[in-house]
Amino acid sequence: MLSTVSCQNSGRLKVLADMPSSLKENSGLAYFSGNHIWAIEDSGNKDEIYAVDFKGDIIQEFEVKNAKNNDWEDLATDKKGNLYIGDFGDNALKRKKLIIYKLPNPEREKGDKIDAEKIEFSYQDSDKNPVSHNAEAFFHWNNSLYIITKNLEKESFGTAYVYKVPDEKGAHKAQFIDEIITCGEYPICSITAADISKDGSKIVLLGNGFLWVITNFKWDDFSKGNIERVDLGLRTQLEAVCFKNNSALLLSDERSHGLGGNLYELNLSKL
Repeated sequence: MLSTVSCQNSGRLKVLADMPSSLKENSGLAYFSGNHIWAIEDSGNKDEIYAVDFKGDIIQEFEVKNAKNNDWEDLATDKKGNLYIGDFGDNALKRKKLIIYKLPNPEREKGDKIDAEKIEFSYQDSDKNPVSHNAEAFFHWNNSLYIITKNLEKESFGTAYVYKVPDEKGAHKAQFIDEIITCGEYPICSITAADISKDGSKIVLLGNGFLWVITNFKWDDFSKGNIERVDLGLRTQLEAVCFKNNSALLLSDERSHGLGGNLYELNLSKL
């Protein structure tokens, strides 16, 4: 594949590959092992997950059965090897049903289709302004899924709300547990992805060019932990982040106006 990344500014991020042109609206990443990641695209795209190697080539893909891509915004994994798709994007503020799809480990599957269980949810505090509930980020820990909202409400912009749902199929109420202050500048302070390190010691939240690293926190009280804001040095539409190991991150951005569309790596220990 011919790479165009050499002429782009990648800031503090190391470019691993040019993402496939067919995945220009990639919105979530997950990593299990080896030299590849799993990726999805957001609304208007196929109900599929893709394995992309570190050369930028699609090496495997699955159609997700019993699922529809209303607005797939993030991926998460658990220690059992399950993969979760967050279908909770709602920029139009019209969705009545929010879903997280739970899939078996795609690395162990064969064929071209993969099963999905539905974890349906609604927000416990449904009386809030719907703008505050729009979300693009989540992660899994200890049998629960933690959803982080974008919150584009003018009066409280820069405050990301954190909700919790069990990782079991069925219909649930998302319980409000915390709020995290990012910053007040749109769109860089709007959270587009999240993940937690394999050892559970670090949580990262991603914005358009910024990263928030949360350490020394207690469950489920993240806001009282240490929150470090990291300027990544670029302002592309960063949409996805996942831990490769306890200190290295993999990130990607959408391709727009000739920029972005890359797979990156960032070593937190070198910040």
